[in-house]
Amino acid sequence: MSVNSISAYAAQTATAAAAGAGGGTGIAAAGSSSSNPLQLSQSDFLKLLVTQMRNQDPTKPTNPGQFINEISALSEVSDMNGMSTSMTNLANSMSSNQLLGGTSLIGQTVLASGASAALAAGGSITGAVNPPAGATALTVQVSDANGAPVDSFTVAPQAGVTPFTWNGATASGGTAPAGTYQFAVTADTNGTQTSLTPQLAYTVNSVTLDPTSNSLTLNTNGGAVPFSSVSQIF
Repeated sequence: MSVNSISAYAAQTATAAAAGAGGGTGIAAAGSSSSNPLQLSQSDFLKLLVTQMRNQDPTKPTNPGQFINEISALSEVSDMNGMSTSMTNLANSMSSNQLLGGTSLIGQTVLASGASAALAAGGSITGAVNPPAGATALTVQVSDANGAPVDSFTVAPQAGVTPFTWNGATASGGTAPAGTYQFAVTADTNGTQTSLTPQLAYTVNSVTLDPTSNSLTLNTNGGAVPFSSVSQIF
């Protein structure tokens, strides 16, 4: 319903309400919460309709066409309220299901895009990469937390995802201590070097759901990992 039609019957209901209440205005009787008479909130809209219905015969309205339009608008408002409630309930349900699904990953190992991972004492770090078509060799470079080179090894590219594993060995023949290490992968395609984004294996310790964006974050032994970056669970 437009502002013009609201204004038209507002004057009519104001007169009737004033006569019935022994004074005052119809808008005041409707309990309007809007400080600007040209801006009606949803509550004002409904209260104004109720005030009109109380002060005229619904079967013989002053303007039958206008009254029908007002009832139609009231139905639309009710439908919108119901839709809004349904959408809110659906969003809450999806968030709960997402969090519940995320908790099932606790203790599991996931493969996700990342540049660093934690090496346990005597352990190894696994990962994977998607080589470009025609790649003839993949070079995995390992650095410590300060960026100092630790090891480098080559992997034969496979069709699709190519896995790799670093067993903690250093280029000097020793064994790297436990800690966080960085990974970079380069593909050789007919002499052209291309940097690739590696995927590393992480163990999920807990999960966090952002209430604003409903995005799920996995808290792993290698730090926070967005669930959207996970490509494999094993």
